[in-house]
Amino acid sequence: MKKLLAVLVLLAVGLGFAPAARAQQTGSIEGRVTLADGSPLAGVSVQATSDVMPLPRSATTNAEGEYRFPLLPPGTYELTFTLGDLAPLKERVKVLLQQTSSVEVTMAPEAVAESIDVVAELPAIDSTSSELKTAISDEVIAAIPIGQEYRDLIKLIPGVQYTEDNVRGPSAGGSGQDNAYQFDGVNVALPLFGTLSSEPSSHDIDQIAIVKGGANAVDFNRSGGFTINSISKSGTNRFRGDVSYQIQPESATATRESATPSTFEEDKDWATISVGGPVLRDRLFFYGSYFRPTSQRNNVANAYGSVPDFESQRDEFFGKLSYTPTESLAFHASYRDSDRSNDTTSVGAFATASTALGEDATLGIGIVEGSWLINDRSFATFKYTDFENQTSSVPDSIFGFDATLGQRLDIANLDQQGFFNVPVPIANQAAYNAFINSLIQRYGFLRNGVPTGGGQVGGGSQISDNDFYRESYQLGWNYSLGQKVTHDFHVGYLYSLDEEDLRRTSNGWGSITVPGGRTSFQGRPVFFEAAVQQQGLVGAGGVPLIHSEFESQSIELNDQIRLDNWTFNVGLIASHDTFFGQGLRAVDGNLSGFALAPGNKYKMYEIDFEEMLQPRLGATWAYNGKDTVYANYARYYPAASSLPRAASWDRNLAATIRVFFGADGSFLGSEPLASSSGKFFDKDLDPRSVDEYLIGTARQINANWVGRAHARYRYATNFWEDTNNDARIAFRAPEGIAKELYVPNLADVRREIGGSSYVIAELDGAFSKYYEVSTEAEYRSNKVYFRGSYVWSHYYGNFDQDNTTTDNDQAIFVGSSNIADGAGRQLWDKKYGNLRGDRRHQLKVYGSYQLPWNASTGAYAIYQSGQPWEIWDVEVYRALTTSTSDVNRNAEPAGSRTSDAHYQLDLNYTQNLPFLSRYNAQLRLDVFNVTDNQTGYDIQNQKSRAGLGTPRRYYDPRRIQFGVKFEF
Repeated sequence: MKKLLAVLVLLAVGLGFAPAARAQQTGSIEGRVTLADGSPLAGVSVQATSDVMPLPRSATTNAEGEYRFPLLPPGTYELTFTLGDLAPLKERVKVLLQQTSSVEVTMAPEAVAESIDVVAELPAIDSTSSELKTAISDEVIAAIPIGQEYRDLIKLIPGVQYTEDNVRGPSAGGSGQDNAYQFDGVNVALPLFGTLSSEPSSHDIDQIAIVKGGANAVDFNRSGGFTINSISKSGTNRFRGDVSYQIQPESATATRESATPSTFEEDKDWATISVGGPVLRDRLFFYGSYFRPTSQRNNVANAYGSVPDFESQRDEFFGKLSYTPTESLAFHASYRDSDRSNDTTSVGAFATASTALGEDATLGIGIVEGSWLINDRSFATFKYTDFENQTSSVPDSIFGFDATLGQRLDIANLDQQGFFNVPVPIANQAAYNAFINSLIQRYGFLRNGVPTGGGQVGGGSQISDNDFYRESYQLGWNYSLGQKVTHDFHVGYLYSLDEEDLRRTSNGWGSITVPGGRTSFQGRPVFFEAAVQQQGLVGAGGVPLIHSEFESQSIELNDQIRLDNWTFNVGLIASHDTFFGQGLRAVDGNLSGFALAPGNKYKMYEIDFEEMLQPRLGATWAYNGKDTVYANYARYYPAASSLPRAASWDRNLAATIRVFFGADGSFLGSEPLASSSGKFFDKDLDPRSVDEYLIGTARQINANWVGRAHARYRYATNFWEDTNNDARIAFRAPEGIAKELYVPNLADVRREIGGSSYVIAELDGAFSKYYEVSTEAEYRSNKVYFRGSYVWSHYYGNFDQDNTTTDNDQAIFVGSSNIADGAGRQLWDKKYGNLRGDRRHQLKVYGSYQLPWNASTGAYAIYQSGQPWEIWDVEVYRALTTSTSDVNRNAEPAGSRTSDAHYQLDLNYTQNLPFLSRYNAQLRLDVFNVTDNQTGYDIQNQKSRAGLGTPRRYYDPRRIQFGVKFEF
C-alpha cells in the first residue's frame, strides 16, 4: 500500500508540475520538401496532427528543405504543408515506436487546389540506422493468431527461438537471461535474475519495438540478447472502449501427447474491459482496463495416480493519464496492478499429489515520464519507474515440525519427513541396490504393475517468500546542429536499484536423497542425506531475512552524423555496477577488510565506469537515397547478476545445510552446502562482455515490398561463476590452465570472518560464440500484410547458462549456477559443444488479409531445429566426488544429441459486425497448432532418473480459441 500511495503522489506531482517525458516511448517523423526540379524549399510550415496527441505540432523547413518532428506518440498522423499562396498539401503517415518515418513531398507552384494523399502503412527503411530493429503495430498484432501474454509477442521476432516456456526467455545469440524486456519503457525482467517471471498482459499494447543487434548508445541497451519494448494504448479526444471474452475449452483441445504418466484436461478463459477518452478535451486523456485470465485443470493424474485440480486466476488493473498543457510539454503517468493465485502447482509427472504447492504473486508497475521540446533543435526527457513483484509459495502438505540438528530421521515414514526422492538402481552396485529395494517397494510408482524408483513423495520441500523491487530514474537531452553536415547529439543518464528480500524455511527435513552408503561423512558411510534451509532450523535463531541490492548507473553519449547519403553513428555507454550484500561491515586493519555484522548492508563488489565502456560504431550508406548497406560494431556488458544474493555473507547464516544420517536414520553430522554460503571475490575481475559485429543491407523493392539481409557474429567471454577455490588443482584441469588457487589467502580470510570454500571467479577460457545469417521480406498494402524470415545460426561454446538445471524453464542464478560447482561441472568436463539455445535453422512466416466483407484472416507458421542435449551421469566422475547428483555432469560432449525439429501453423479468422455508425461487434476464432504437431523437448537427460531420453515437455496440442468483443 505504501508503494501504491507513493506512486499516486508521483502521478499527481507529474501531472501538476513536472516537464516529465515520454522517454523513448515515441517515434518521429522527418523529411524534405522540394520543388518539382528537386531544389529544396525553405520556410514551409509543417503541422502534424493526430488523435493520439492532444495538441498539434508545428515545424518549419530549413535551408535544405528539411523538417523534423521528434517525440511523437505512436499513431497515425496527418501532415499539412503550407507556403505563401500555395494551397496546402496533406499527407498521412504511420509513426511506429522507436522508428523514424520519412515523408518527402514536392510542392508545385501551379497547384490550385488542396491535394490530399492518404498513404497506407507501407514498409519502410530507416536510411540512417545500422540497428537490427523493427516495430509492429496493434493492427498487425490483432490480425494474427497470438496469445494474451506479453511473452507471446516474442514469437514474432525474426531469428529469435520459438518457445512455450513460461519463465525463461528464448535464446537469441545469448542466454535466455540476457534479453531485455520493457513495458512502456519499464524494465520488467525479474530483478537480479533477468527472466520474464513477471507477467504483464498484451491486450493493452499499442505497439512493440525490437532491437536484436547493432544497438547505438541510446536507450541504455546492455542486452546480450534482444531488447523488446512496448507502448500501451492511450485515450484520445474520442470516448472509446471495448468488452471482450475469449475461451479455450478442453473440448476444443486435441489429446495431449506425453512420454510421462501426467494427464489433465484444461479450460482457459480471458475477460477484458477497457475504456479511454478525454478528461479535458485537447489537453488530458485517460485510459483504463481490467483483465482477468483463469485456468482450470481437471481430472489430473500422473505416475502415482490422481492429482487434485489445478486452478489459476489473476486480476489485473491498468490506468493511464496523458496530459499536454502546451505544444512543447507532454506528460504521461500510469500504474498497473496484478494479483495472481495458483492452487496445486509443481506436481511433477513422477510425484505424489502431496508434493503440491500453493502460490501467490502480486505485480505493480508505476511510471511518471514526459518531454520538453526546448526549441526546434533540442529536447529533454525524464522518466521515473517503480516495479514491485512479490511472490510466495507454501506446500499443500505441511509436516508440522521443524528440523533439529542431532535429531534422528524417521526412516519408517520418509513420506512424512520432507520431499523424498525415491532412488533408482545403479548398474554394478549390488550393495546399494539391495539397500534401496525396500524403499522402492514402498514409495515407488507402479510401472506395468512393478514398483519403480525415480519418483518423489512427501511434501513440498520449502516455504518461500521472495519479493523483488526495482526503481529507476532516467534523464536525456538531444541537440541537433548543422546544415550540409548534421549532428544529432544525445546525452543520457540512468540510475536503477534492484532489490530482493528472501525468507525461505524448510518443510520438515526439506529435500531427502539416498546415497545408500556410496558416500561418507567423517569416515562414516552416509545412507540418507537431507538438504535443509538454515532459516528454518530449530536453534538457528537470529537468522535474518536476506536482503540484496544491485545498483547500476549508465551514462550514454551518441552522435549521429549525416553527410549526403552517409550516416555515421558514434556512441559510447559507460556503466557502473555495485553489488550490495548483507552480513559484514567494512573495517581497517585486518586481512579481509571486513568484520562480521549480521543484517548489515555492505558493498560486496564494484565495477567502475572505466571497466565497462561500451562503444557503438555504425555506418550506413543510402546508396540511392533510400536503399542501404550498413555495418556496425557494438560491445555489451549485460546487467543481470544474482551475486548480491548468491554471495551475500548472511547466507552463512541462511545457507542450505547438508544433514547426514546412517542406515538406521541416526544423525551423523551436518555441514553447510559450500556453494550456498557467503563467498569472497577474486581480485580484478573483468566484467562479462559481448562483442558484436554486423553487416547488412535493406532494399525497398517497390511500393509494397521490402527485403532485408544481414550477417552477425557475437562473442561472449569473462563469465563469472562461483567455484571451488581449488578447482584447478582438485578436478584435473587440463594443460594450459595454471594449477593454483583463485584466491591464495582464502584460508586466512575464512579464519577471520568465515565464509565458503567457494569463490566468485572469472572462469578460465569461458566463452560462447554465435553466428547468424538472416534474410527477411515484408509486404504491406491496404489489404495484405506479410512478413517472412529465414535464419541460419550456430550457438556454441563451453559456458551454457541455459543448461544448468533439471528444467530449463527456471529463474536460476546469474554468476552462481551449477556451472563449475565441484567435480564433473568444470568447463573442461565435456562442456564444449552446441549450447542449449542453438537452433540451426529457423523459418517464420506470418501475415493477414482483409476480406471484403468486414473480416480478416491471419496466419503464423514456424519451423525450427531441435534442442541440443547430452546425457548427465555423476558416475563418470565417481573418483572425484561423493555427490549423487547427475545435474550438469556431462557423460558426453555438450549438445551431442538433438531433439526433433518443430513446426506448426496457427490460423485466425475475425468477423466485424458494425452497427449504428460507431459500434462494432467482433467474433474471433483462433486455431493454434493446426496440424497438432506436439514435438517433445526439454529431454530428461539424467542417467539415474526415470525416463532417460524422453521429453519432459511437449509443444502444446491443437487448440481452438473462441472470442467475442463489443467495441464502442
